[in-house]
Amino acid sequence: MFTHAVTRKPEPNFGQGITTSNLGPPDYDLMLRQHAAYVRALQAAGLAVDELAALSGYPDAHFVEDVAVATPDVAVITRPGAPARQGEEETLAPALAQYRPIARIEAPGTLDGGDVLMVGTHFFIGLSERTNRAGAEQLGRILEKYGNTWTAVPVAAGLHFKSSVNYVGRNTLLVTADFADRAELAGYEKIVVDPEESYAANTLWVNGRLIMPQGYPQTKQKLAAWGADIIELDVSEACKMDGGLTCMSLRF
Repeated sequence: MFTHAVTRKPEPNFGQGITTSNLGPPDYDLMLRQHAAYVRALQAAGLAVDELAALSGYPDAHFVEDVAVATPDVAVITRPGAPARQGEEETLAPALAQYRPIARIEAPGTLDGGDVLMVGTHFFIGLSERTNRAGAEQLGRILEKYGNTWTAVPVAAGLHFKSSVNYVGRNTLLVTADFADRAELAGYEKIVVDPEESYAANTLWVNGRLIMPQGYPQTKQKLAAWGADIIELDVSEACKMDGGLTCMSLRF
């Protein structure tokens, strides 16, 4: 169970962040409202939320999950794979140091937290354009010190591993079709997202509740039939910036 979360307010120039979505320019006021609703959903799930101030000069900084990995034992400050985001991570370290000992990913490793999925004491680490083998192995060694295991998984589709695979409780993964038959994910039940609703794979488990993006009725129906307690949120503006529900907070 999670008790805390860290978020960061979007900065006014968040629309200048990294994106490949081609969904049009985002609206800052709408993003603020959607982000506030996201924080309220975390609080409704029982989390105490530390909301950090917007970070000037870093338009992607509200995607806090990419610059740290929070576990029950340690907080790992990453080395983001996008050079424009390097520097964000150190501003997050003081907030996490209140709760966990700090470890760090060092060059030549790169690691984005969006590529790291915690399932109990096992971690999946995606190898993507943002996370290289050296970064994954450094994180793996840190995790092993605390009795965890890990598996590296090549990410051929999507920005991050968690763009396509997320844990939804009860030994079950919500996955896109590209990951449905991956050998690394054997041993888990799977709910497969229809291709036209692939964005909905980025659904967030918090203390038995699922926070999912609004507007994906087929995925919602599958999760409801499975027995999930679902909260839907409009995250249109984060989506325009290649972001989603998991990347806007760190839960621990």
